[in-house]
Amino acid sequence: MLHFFRFSSLLFLFSIGIQMGNAQFKQTTKWKALIALGINYPTTDGFVEGTYAQSVNFPTVNLGIQHMFKRTYGVKLDYGFNRFKNDDGSPEFKINYSRINAQFVFDPTDYLGFIPVRMRTILHAGPGFSFTSPLGNLGENKQSYLNVLGGMEIHYAINEKVSVYTDVAYIYGLTSLEDYNPVLSGLGAFNGSVFNITFGLAVSLSGCQFCD
Repeated sequence: MLHFFRFSSLLFLFSIGIQMGNAQFKQTTKWKALIALGINYPTTDGFVEGTYAQSVNFPTVNLGIQHMFKRTYGVKLDYGFNRFKNDDGSPEFKINYSRINAQFVFDPTDYLGFIPVRMRTILHAGPGFSFTSPLGNLGENKQSYLNVLGGMEIHYAINEKVSVYTDVAYIYGLTSLEDYNPVLSGLGAFNGSVFNITFGLAVSLSGCQFCD
């Protein structure tokens, strides 16, 4: 009888511990800082005819700060830097591509049900502005234009303060390439769209705010 009581007590405490741990990782931080590193692919229609970039380019760096109004939605402001270069068969160029975006953030994790406790899915989208600057003696072919970004993040909580995440995003350029004549005068000009895949850290800047 005593053995059964001890076993029942341990089982009860173990269950409470799991529930407390689950609640801990379901907490939503009001403020977060995000930093990520990855790769990018610029679409071919953003270059002058006869030029194109590599399919995989490094680096892509994203820096952001996120504020949640409620457990499931908020906003974030982020800056992204990309570099890409010509592929084989294209005239030689290197381009720095930067952007800044204000985005709406939505967390549908609680509605999905099947997501593990330590994981969160985050959808984000919003308008922004892009700047492209060719390197070397092509600096006069700089471009700047509006964009719209959409993406999805998957977070895995290491603890209540830090999570690792991956972000897949597409930055659509709201513009069309000008006609350069001759074509080489537009070498290094880019005002197209960019596909990003990054991996990074999200760090809490505040305690639990929405512990429903």
